[in-house]
Amino acid sequence: MVKKRTHMFANWEGEIIPLAIFQNDVYSLFPELFLTVIILICLVFGVIWSTSKVNHTYPVLTHTVAWLGVWTLFCTWMLSMHMPFTTMVSFHTTIVIDPLTTLLKTMVLFSAAAAMLMSLDYLKSSLMNVFEYSILVLFSTLSMLHLISSYDFITMYLAIEMQSLCFYALAASKRHSEFSTEAGLKYFLLGAFSSGILLFGCSLIYGFAGSTNFEDMAKTLAASYHLECDSSLGYLNNGETIDSLPRLLYDYQLVHVGMCLIAVAFLFKLTAAPFHFWATDVYEGAPTSVTAFFSITPKIALLGVFMRLLLFCFYDMLFSWQYVIFFCSACSLLMGAFGAMAQRKIKRLLVFSSVGHIGYLLMGLSCGTVEGLQAVLLYLLIYVVMTVNIFTALLACVDENNTFRVKYIQDFGLLGSAHPVLAVSMSATLFSMAGIPPLAGFFSKFYLIFAAMGSSLFWLGLLAVLCSVLSCFYYIRMIKTFYFEQPSQRVTFKQMDHEKAILLGLTTFFIVFFSLCPQSLFLWTYKIAYIFVG
Repeated sequence: MVKKRTHMFANWEGEIIPLAIFQNDVYSLFPELFLTVIILICLVFGVIWSTSKVNHTYPVLTHTVAWLGVWTLFCTWMLSMHMPFTTMVSFHTTIVIDPLTTLLKTMVLFSAAAAMLMSLDYLKSSLMNVFEYSILVLFSTLSMLHLISSYDFITMYLAIEMQSLCFYALAASKRHSEFSTEAGLKYFLLGAFSSGILLFGCSLIYGFAGSTNFEDMAKTLAASYHLECDSSLGYLNNGETIDSLPRLLYDYQLVHVGMCLIAVAFLFKLTAAPFHFWATDVYEGAPTSVTAFFSITPKIALLGVFMRLLLFCFYDMLFSWQYVIFFCSACSLLMGAFGAMAQRKIKRLLVFSSVGHIGYLLMGLSCGTVEGLQAVLLYLLIYVVMTVNIFTALLACVDENNTFRVKYIQDFGLLGSAHPVLAVSMSATLFSMAGIPPLAGFFSKFYLIFAAMGSSLFWLGLLAVLCSVLSCFYYIRMIKTFYFEQPSQRVTFKQMDHEKAILLGLTTFFIVFFSLCPQSLFLWTYKIAYIFVG
């Protein structure tokens, strides 16, 4: 009989560890490793090929690298869907793989691919013929995948910083525009400020728990919470008096401070009110394709790790952080409804609209239940589809000379006669964002309000209904502009390119016909929420 040889080695503590363990760890990060290698290959290819003068006369590789990036994202998704493990914790409990991460990674990969496809024609017409744009999008997508899988404060913080560095460069990528440069500088300064708040909050919790791992912190905080509950009654479980409590109990109040700082940092990055004031200038000054990417993809990863922190690490402190999320949700709903009414620029209106959508997501997160998490996942998926549709339509509104870009709402005047298909698609999406039945947006809002009512958040649910009614004002005002108002100047729109046409058709089909077969998506999101929370 031949014995199978297992390679072993000793770590710094002298423990013998088989190499098969690290082989499984590599399997857990194989999609990210594949994406990293292909990004580096695309970068080297772009640098060498675009500077070739003799045979290729400095070719423009924007479309080539972008299509390579799209196929790379698709292959990464295929690898993540065919992992040998559906649930595992790897690399010494710093990376986690579970059904929630699989769903969020799928949304990140497809939204990043959609953002790249819708920006191809824009990059050419805006004189941004640089292949580095696609490389930065791929690098930021890679950091979001790591952020979703993070199971430790260190990996979480490093992933956020890697993502932010790419975003700073993307916001200032239109180098001949002073507005883009201003947007990149503001994003850099305010992003560094929020990262400092996040790091300070993490350090306070580490000082109490003695660990940066999510699972270890959850166990420590749960034990300390029950100890505090017993001490509030004047005795411990073993009958000792309050005077014999260790100092650990008195330091427990610092956890609340650290938790609030972490929540503020994430709410700042999610553009939730009252921490949203930076978003209007940054999103308006950045190139429109970059604004589309900022509005879609980062929110998925940030909200995913934020849900893991609140519903896993700090779940025993639900009644402490619930008031913070409740307050920010109410502020976001009100700011999104009233702030968008006064806007005349389309990008600023969409920024305030996204603030309102974040308010709905936070409402489901504040429930702390399986139904609330299911409603958040369902709303997030439908929100991504609607945002892809609206920005695809916005980037498609150009004239024959590629000189006219929609900037004000008035520029959409008589779009119904100039581009009827585009007007119908945008009208369906805006009605869905307003929550008009039987479109997809109605179902997402209905389940969020239903989850809030089930968690006794009656005032927040009532506020969500009222803000949804108020949002109909500026959405229907845009639709009225499409058909009944004169434009600021007469424009002959050029034919839409194939990439935008495919994206617009698929997203519109999903929004309009979602009501015919919603049960599969409902069951999928409920299963993931039940596994995570239950």
